[in-house]
Amino acid sequence: MNKINTTQIQEAVALLQAGELVALPTETVYGLGAHARHPGAIRKIFLAKERPFTHPLIVHLASAGQLSAWAREIPASALKLAQAFWPGPLTLILKKQPEVSELLTGGQDTIGLRIPAHPIAQALLQAFGEGIAAPSANRYTHLSPTTSEAVREELGTKVSCILEGGICEIGIESTIMDLSGEQPVILRPGMISAAQLEQVLGQPLGTPHKNLPRAPGMDKLHYAPETKVVLVEDLSYFLSYLDERDLPLALLTQQEPSTQLPGLHWIRMSKQPQQYAHDLYLTLRALDKQGFKKILIETLSLKPEWDAIRDRLEKASAA
Repeated sequence: MNKINTTQIQEAVALLQAGELVALPTETVYGLGAHARHPGAIRKIFLAKERPFTHPLIVHLASAGQLSAWAREIPASALKLAQAFWPGPLTLILKKQPEVSELLTGGQDTIGLRIPAHPIAQALLQAFGEGIAAPSANRYTHLSPTTSEAVREELGTKVSCILEGGICEIGIESTIMDLSGEQPVILRPGMISAAQLEQVLGQPLGTPHKNLPRAPGMDKLHYAPETKVVLVEDLSYFLSYLDERDLPLALLTQQEPSTQLPGLHWIRMSKQPQQYAHDLYLTLRALDKQGFKKILIETLSLKPEWDAIRDRLEKASAA
C-alpha cells in the first residue's frame, strides 16, 4: 500500500495551480499532469512530451460527479460503465462541454475522461478539486513509464514534481471507450476487455470505422523502445536461421529456453496476461539500456484476454 504524504500532495496541488507539470502514479502508467483548465499548463504537456497538438489528452477526475462539468449529452451507458469500472483503467470518450479547451481535445468535439484508482492519484485529485490532464509521462511514441525513475529518464527537469507511487499495478494504458456516437466502440484496448464492457452495457460493441474520434495511442508506431522491436511468429524456425552476426539479441518468450547461444538473452515472460502486461514496459525499458541490436518478441495467443498486449506489441514493432 502506498502511503499518502499530505505535504507532497499539497506541494503538488500548489504547482498545478501555478500552471506547472506534476507526474503522478496511476494504476496503469505514470501520467504527466497539468491543470486541465489552464491553457498555458496544457501547452507545457505537449512541449515536454514533444507531442503533436492534434493529439487529444485524457482528463482525470476525482469522482463521477464531475462528469457534467466536462461532458454534455452523457448517455446512460456512460453512467453504467462509470459505476462498474471507476475508479479504474477505463477512459470514456464523450461530447465535450463548449467551454472545454480544444487544446485538450485536439480540436475535436469530444473529451476523454477517467477516474484513476491509484490512492496517490486519488488523493491529488481530491485535494486539487479540478480535472488534471495527464497523458503518459514519456516522450511522444516512447515507452510509457511505470516507475518514478522511468519518468525521470524520460522527462528530467521538464516536470516540476514526481509523486512516488511505486510500480504501476497494471502496467499498460487504459481501455478507451467511445460513447459519443450511435454505438459504443473501443478505440484502444486495455485490460478491461470487450466482453466485460458488453456484459455491463447489455449490448454488443460497434466496429471501429474511419470517422471515430482520435484518441491517445492510435498511431501506428507507439509505446516503443529505442531498440528495434521485431515480432516472431515461428520461434523455432527463426532460431534455426539465426547467425552470429545478428547478435546480441534479446528475446521475450513464454517458452523455456531451448538454446544457450551466446549473445541471445532469453527472457521468459508470464503466461498470465495480467502479469505479462505488468512486466512488459519494465522489461523493455531495462533491455533498451543493454546494447542489443534488436528485441525479439514471440507473438501471443489470439485469445481476447491478450488483445491489449498484442496491440502494444504491434505498435512497438511498427516500422
